[in-house]
Amino acid sequence: MLDFAIFAVTFVIILVGAVLYLYPSSRSASGIPGLNPTEEKDGNLQDIANQGSLHEFLARLHGQFGPVASFWFGRRPVVSLGSVEQLRQHINPNRTTDSFETMLKSLLGYQSGMGGGATEALMRKRLYENAINNTLEKNFPLLLKLVEELVGKWQSFPEDQHTPLCAHLLGLAMKAVTQLALGDRFQKDSEVIRFRKNHEAVSKLGTFKIWSEIGKGYLDGSMDKSSSRKGHYERALTEMETVLMSVAEQRKGQRNHTAFVDTLLQSNLSDRQKTTCLLFRSDFDIFPVCIWAVHFLSSSEDVQEKLHQELEDVLGSDPVSLDKIPQLRYCQQVLNETVRTAKLTPIAARLQENEGKVDRHIIPKETLVIYALGVVLEDADTWSRPYKFDPDRFMEDSARKSFSLLGFSGNQACPELRFAYTVATVLLSTVVRKLKLCKVKGQVVEARSELVSTPKDDTWITVARRS
Repeated sequence: MLDFAIFAVTFVIILVGAVLYLYPSSRSASGIPGLNPTEEKDGNLQDIANQGSLHEFLARLHGQFGPVASFWFGRRPVVSLGSVEQLRQHINPNRTTDSFETMLKSLLGYQSGMGGGATEALMRKRLYENAINNTLEKNFPLLLKLVEELVGKWQSFPEDQHTPLCAHLLGLAMKAVTQLALGDRFQKDSEVIRFRKNHEAVSKLGTFKIWSEIGKGYLDGSMDKSSSRKGHYERALTEMETVLMSVAEQRKGQRNHTAFVDTLLQSNLSDRQKTTCLLFRSDFDIFPVCIWAVHFLSSSEDVQEKLHQELEDVLGSDPVSLDKIPQLRYCQQVLNETVRTAKLTPIAARLQENEGKVDRHIIPKETLVIYALGVVLEDADTWSRPYKFDPDRFMEDSARKSFSLLGFSGNQACPELRFAYTVATVLLSTVVRKLKLCKVKGQVVEARSELVSTPKDDTWITVARRS
């Protein structure tokens, strides 16, 4: 009888333990320290919403559980990495994965039809690099003209006039993208404005779609529950696709291959894949890089004057040229520090193709792994005085190596970021030699840290002409 009682108690303990382990609301994802789901169906969606953004949620998560932490998107466990050392362990065996495509597939449930493994991913990256290099080389005078038009407008303003950066630089970004990427059809302001309106609708409602898909386990049709939003989103998306396909068709007969789309048209990608590339890579990060760079310079007089001196030394009275850009090393440091301080891309993701290990933690195959880049970019163990805008930090080899590891420079950097850096360099080299940028007193600029960091509200500056 005693033996049976011992057996019965032992069985009950094992059964309860199994139930606690298997029931989603009572265990951590993948056995890694982290949050239990607050709701069985939604996981930690409400926790993310309560923090205001995924970045703020991850900052708190890693502050509580350390550099390797877990949480739940719906019923799906997710592992987040929040330090350089842990990212280094994970990136090296997974460096061939296209993180952009991972975000689309994992967060949006988007199927690009562009699979094929590491080899094809590398071929696509080379295709984008060649397309962007060709576009910059053949359209650099046009880019310089667009920037000089904007700076000329700023020069005409009274010195005490408040200039809305977001409005002006978004206009520059859209003109640069549409004319350099899609060709001369977008020389008309009406075409640019139309494209911009649809782009904004897709971006804003696309963010809604991302969150609904994440929070509801990707597939429960949350977008369908808001018919007005869905309709607005789909109409804008359809119109953008129609415009892009029309542009692609018109460009097929062009002999002068000067635009980004021309290189895509010569590739082996399907028409749908070409249109998809143009649609989802249409902003090239230009706007956030430019807006944050000008904002930080207006708040940092010493940095602005040091950059002005480099521009005078390297360029003299000549306009910036493509071959001179590599010589503007301090300007590169300014842009690197802009990306770091603004946490330009606070989130990236990869799928765990095979079972992996970070520290002592096992990451199962097919696990979604979040790179909490925003957390890493303000980690005091990696960056001294992480909240200070200090381009001089990139004179140190350790800072450059950490930055490259995160994918913002070197071989890991995406081609689109190089395009954005080039546009931003042309902008800064033109405006800083002609104008002094000044912040508006009393203005507080807060970031909206979603998939890309942008100001929550418009940012204002004043400008003064240099003597």
